[in-house]
Amino acid sequence: MPVVIRSLHPVFVGEVSGVDLTKPLAREDVVAIEAGMDRYAVLVFHDQAFTDEQQMAFCRNFGEPENTRGGSVTKPEDARLKSGMADVSNLGKDGQPLARDSRQRLFNLGNCLWHSDSSFRVIPAKYSMLSARTVNPKGGNTEFADMRAAYDALDDDTRREIEDMVCEHSLMYSRGALGFLDYSEEEKAMFRPVLQRLVRTHPVTGRKSLYLSSHAGGIVGLPMPEARVLLRDLNEHATQPQFVYVHKWALHDLVIWDNRQTMHRVRRYDESQPRDMRRATVAGDVPTVAQQAAE
Repeated sequence: MPVVIRSLHPVFVGEVSGVDLTKPLAREDVVAIEAGMDRYAVLVFHDQAFTDEQQMAFCRNFGEPENTRGGSVTKPEDARLKSGMADVSNLGKDGQPLARDSRQRLFNLGNCLWHSDSSFRVIPAKYSMLSARTVNPKGGNTEFADMRAAYDALDDDTRREIEDMVCEHSLMYSRGALGFLDYSEEEKAMFRPVLQRLVRTHPVTGRKSLYLSSHAGGIVGLPMPEARVLLRDLNEHATQPQFVYVHKWALHDLVIWDNRQTMHRVRRYDESQPRDMRRATVAGDVPTVAQQAAE
């Protein structure tokens, strides 16, 4: 049965049927999914009962998996998952919901802010693939925003103004917005700001998009207050309802999104109950800008 994609939103997001992602894929199915990503930027698959190994095998169809190191304050010995995937659940190593004052939980609350995965890395991520293993009974929807449509809707003056701008991205910016300011010297070095273009061009379609994220905390050459006003204005523009899709999770859903063309955020949920979500990430292959020292 061929891959079939049905549109779920006026400007992006497709729902895919006709493929079992837990099994090795035919080359034509991989090509169809990647073409769907180029068009829709977000793809939704239902009833994909992955093991961690199967999810990682699926991820490798689209590139090398990203190393998760450097994306959290969780020490390796405290990690719940050993499979190479990112743990975006509310669970500790013991499988129980994290305590309210847990440093790991407080840091992870940054996922409630609009962001693009791994924009804080010199080479940012290509695709993210999130699997719902345990769905929380209350809340926990994920919202996605189409940065291509948002760019297209900008006025000409703003496009010209931002075309060549370069931003500084760091996990310390996104978490600092929530008041999380306590870092070890090792963490400060690990989360050192990196440079990313504010406008990106898709390598296949040639379509331009805003490259925004809560990790963006400054713009090279602009005073910090001016930069943050502009970034806030752009974020407010890009997350208007007409650019946003809300995904309500069902057990064994898999959602894939292109971090080069979208932002996303999780909504609040009942953290006394488990929410087990596991993300495999396809690494990017090139930086968006030649790196300079970002102090």
